[in-house]
Amino acid sequence: MATTAKKTTADKAKSTASKSTASRNTAKTASKSADGKVKAKSTAADGLRELFVDSLKDIYWAEKALTKALPKMAKNATSENLITAINDHLSVTEEQVKRLEQVFSLIGEKAAAKKCDAMEGLIKEGESIMEETEAGSVRDAGIIAASQKIEHYEIATYGTLAAFATTLGEDDAVLLLEKTLAEEKEADTLLTEAAYNTINFDANEED
Repeated sequence: MATTAKKTTADKAKSTASKSTASRNTAKTASKSADGKVKAKSTAADGLRELFVDSLKDIYWAEKALTKALPKMAKNATSENLITAINDHLSVTEEQVKRLEQVFSLIGEKAAAKKCDAMEGLIKEGESIMEETEAGSVRDAGIIAASQKIEHYEIATYGTLAAFATTLGEDDAVLLLEKTLAEEKEADTLLTEAAYNTINFDANEED
């Protein structure tokens, strides 16, 4: 009986100590995050060039992912104009992938892709829109909406990359990045025209 009592007391003491330690750890974690500061990873960029290269890897992954997503969008579209616009942009995107490889070469880096969470999310949203709309002009309108969100992300990204390259004195890279930026802006304009010329109005009539 005495031995059992001692074990019970010891177990309680251990449990209390464990709870106390957990409480202190929780308090430490809370104090670290209380000011809203994010702790950098061990692989974090510590200079503009590293950030530039990291961002290139990000958009390289994004463009390659788009070469797989665009054919699915084209297959689910019904407007001939929209199908043509998507397929044309697929060809442009494939060239943009090669252009990014040129940029990597110009700055002395190996072309490598780093998963782009933003593009992954945008592509998934596009898939959800197609699942949630009936085939026809309504789905076409949804595909345009999803595509323009992607274009706007790319416009912002290439604009930033061109600015980074300018600051870093990578003039040849700037020219390539600005060419892609112009293509993305043109694609966005074409999508807007497709929406306002027919597709949005056709979708409205289906109501």
